[in-house]
Amino acid sequence: MAQIEFKNLRHAYPQPPGQPVEYALKEIDQVWDDGGAYALLGPSGCGKTTLLNTISGLINPSEGRVFFDAEDVTGLPTTERRIAQVFQFPVVYDTMTVFDNLAFPLRNRGVEESRVRQRVTEIASMLDLNDQLQQRASGLTADGKQKISLGRGLVRSDVNAILFDEPLTVIDPHLKWQLRSKLKELHQQIGVTMIYVTHDQVEALTFADKVVVMFDGGVVQVGTPVELFNAPKHTFVGYFIGSPGMNVLPCKVDNGKVVFANSLLSARCPTNADLSGKLEIGVRPEFVDFVDGGIPVEIEKVEDLGRYQVVTVRHEDSQIKMVVGEEQTIPSESPGIRFDPQNIRVYRDDWLLEVVS
Repeated sequence: MAQIEFKNLRHAYPQPPGQPVEYALKEIDQVWDDGGAYALLGPSGCGKTTLLNTISGLINPSEGRVFFDAEDVTGLPTTERRIAQVFQFPVVYDTMTVFDNLAFPLRNRGVEESRVRQRVTEIASMLDLNDQLQQRASGLTADGKQKISLGRGLVRSDVNAILFDEPLTVIDPHLKWQLRSKLKELHQQIGVTMIYVTHDQVEALTFADKVVVMFDGGVVQVGTPVELFNAPKHTFVGYFIGSPGMNVLPCKVDNGKVVFANSLLSARCPTNADLSGKLEIGVRPEFVDFVDGGIPVEIEKVEDLGRYQVVTVRHEDSQIKMVVGEEQTIPSESPGIRFDPQNIRVYRDDWLLEVVS
């Protein structure tokens, strides 16, 4: 296990002659705890896999350093970093049995056969593979093969970290939840630092103790699922976390009072904050309610999702999502809304304006 630290880390892939440098990873300064479970979450192209491959040593960063337990490993090859990596598509030896596939990383490092058998049996039990240990891998489904890949990542006890690059992509949807829960359970059992790349917020929030949200090559927030939901530090985090995502709406600040749709909102705004630039409020659909005499809106759409309804309303040019209980009546005439003042966030140029108590 290892604490992982990035100092002034940036990376740019080679560009054609004459083209300006474009950074796939913008400057990252982070310290990730030894034994933590981290998820790198963001859309395609945001830099998740580039960062993961920088940790593993498959990429040598253009700038900055990577440290494992305060040891500079930036120049070390992958083979010397003691990293296990599980890829998006299963990598197995079809002609070998499940047992031999799981044993391969240990035998390759000269581990005693008694220890190999003990460790393989432990991991197979964790992954419910005991009944298939003597079966050839070629006869397994994609789900079974990916379990082997997961097992090969977990079987070594000498690793600094285990890296997962969207490992559940090929898994049957019915089994994804089971494997996500199993990975979480395995992390709690073995305590190894785990880093999990995904674009799926459900996977990230299920697996991770801390979610690292990435956008446009940078890390915009690191936090627990609750922190990301309650206090997004960037509008992208609010939009990306939650279903539906946070409403982000234009606003003004007048003498410290937040104004939306010509209505004063009971939202706190720092009186000494720089209020130049683009000002917006963020409020999650769960904290928008219908009230008499509220901000006037038009109802555009109602989606019944069983336990709740998602209502889309509009005020002038602003579209607003609401989450409404299944028993709640939706007004048919002159609807108005209010925002819960305790859950309104104010943003300047997409970044949260922090209110100091």
